[in-house]
Amino acid sequence: MQVLKTPGVYVQEIATLPPSVAEVSTAIPAFIGHTERGTDAARITSLLEYQALFGTVQHSKYSAQLEAAAPGQVPALTLARSADGVGTTLYYSLSHYFMNGGGPCWVVPLGTDGTLKEQFIAGLARVEQEDEPTLILFPEAADALEMADYGELAQTALAQCNKLKDRFVVLDVPGGKVAAFRDAMGTNYLSYAAAYHPYVATTITWLTDDTSVTVERVAAGNTIFTRVLPDGGDGIQVSFTGAPSAKPKIRVDAGDAGADPTFTIDGTTLRIGNAANKTGTALAQAWTAFKTANPDVAFTVTADGAGTAVVTATAAAGLQLSAQTAAPASLASLKTSETALYNRIKDALARERVTLPPSAAIAGIYAAVDRDRGVWKAPANVSMNGVIGPTSRMTDDDQEDLNVDPTAGKSINVIRDFTGRGTMVWGARTLAGNDNEWRYVPVRRLFINIEESAKKASAFAVFEPNDATLWLKVKGMIESYLYTLWERGALAGSKPDQAYYVNVGLGQTMTAQDVLEGRLIIDIGIAAVRPAEFVVLRFMHLLQQA
Repeated sequence: MQVLKTPGVYVQEIATLPPSVAEVSTAIPAFIGHTERGTDAARITSLLEYQALFGTVQHSKYSAQLEAAAPGQVPALTLARSADGVGTTLYYSLSHYFMNGGGPCWVVPLGTDGTLKEQFIAGLARVEQEDEPTLILFPEAADALEMADYGELAQTALAQCNKLKDRFVVLDVPGGKVAAFRDAMGTNYLSYAAAYHPYVATTITWLTDDTSVTVERVAAGNTIFTRVLPDGGDGIQVSFTGAPSAKPKIRVDAGDAGADPTFTIDGTTLRIGNAANKTGTALAQAWTAFKTANPDVAFTVTADGAGTAVVTATAAAGLQLSAQTAAPASLASLKTSETALYNRIKDALARERVTLPPSAAIAGIYAAVDRDRGVWKAPANVSMNGVIGPTSRMTDDDQEDLNVDPTAGKSINVIRDFTGRGTMVWGARTLAGNDNEWRYVPVRRLFINIEESAKKASAFAVFEPNDATLWLKVKGMIESYLYTLWERGALAGSKPDQAYYVNVGLGQTMTAQDVLEGRLIIDIGIAAVRPAEFVVLRFMHLLQQA
């Protein structure tokens, strides 16, 4: 109480209302991955802001091959995206996130130290330093890491969620390998993550420019295709003469090292048998004898360079020979000289779509559902934007073992394509699919939201006198917040006392020893609403009454 010593008029403002709980954000993802530039984590609110801070992505390199055609006919066009133009996909994932309703998010660029797995784990450590993120995603890791490394990364993220208790992980199933994915996830803290399957073909196109696209023309008539084995040379050179549309291949089998080489031709595939420990010269000499007996074959095998290298076995599918074409031209060079061809290739490039792991789009759906309905609404039975369709179509039978895993309980949410409805998210379970408490994504995320909001709102009570006045303030604050949630439909129960309770006080939640040791203990019970996952309609015959 203020001590008055000087005569005069004094104004005193007395707080009579309890403090209120300010609800924290529920869907602020942190994306961990490669960026074109930038080294530090940053918060962004749009794709334009991402481009300003982190750039876009390495432009994809394409080869546009034009096969020869008769006069008056349009030559066939084939596009191939080359391996050296395959960059990272974080930029595309961010695009898909914003297309599906995503809002503010964090971007954490990978460093350059250590292995790729270590770089992702270091990115997770960087995310831990920020309080705002509530979702963790690393969509690039699904394709960049081996399954064991991806599982270790996911388990590290789950451990961080359990430690901080304010965030949730959205996972992909790498390559659709469900059994391996479940094995790699372990058994700890599974309620803090949800997994989605399969990948989705998006409406996003690969970024290219005219200088990153080469145009190759195949000469009229027969075309010569060649391949040198091994790749370093000094082995053999295989040639094939045939139609421009031919796709000749060579397959080398180790076979019996002590036996003579054999040659078998199946259509446009040449198979060399018993090639183990054979040099290029030895194989070329054996081919000379074979060619003499079979002069009409379209293949030719000669020694390359010194011919001293041993030609090792190839993959079972064989290796394709490359067509010898005219010197490739840049697409930019055709813009003014051959406008029709230029526009045709640009149109074909615009139809080259990006296939992405679904986690980024799912994070956008989380944000949109939270904004429109609330975090307690399951982010399922929702259409995905910017999607042509899932990479594999799932049936009810396919989904049974994914949604309910009787062995380990690791549920996987499915993305399905329904006639007349489009591509839908058709599942809302966490990886703890057999846990009655934390089975559903909205239940886990609602508790995360309430816990974090109440925790931050209760910070004022630290070092306050631990007496009945403080207990009343804290109880009134939390009850008011929970009542608001109940009114909005987040909590089950026809009356507030059926939806929640808040207990605090000496003899209720604390002993005299607790008060002496400075502990303020509050018990909060919440009846969270759960999604109607299985809607059962029961029909029966009604007997005629008259």
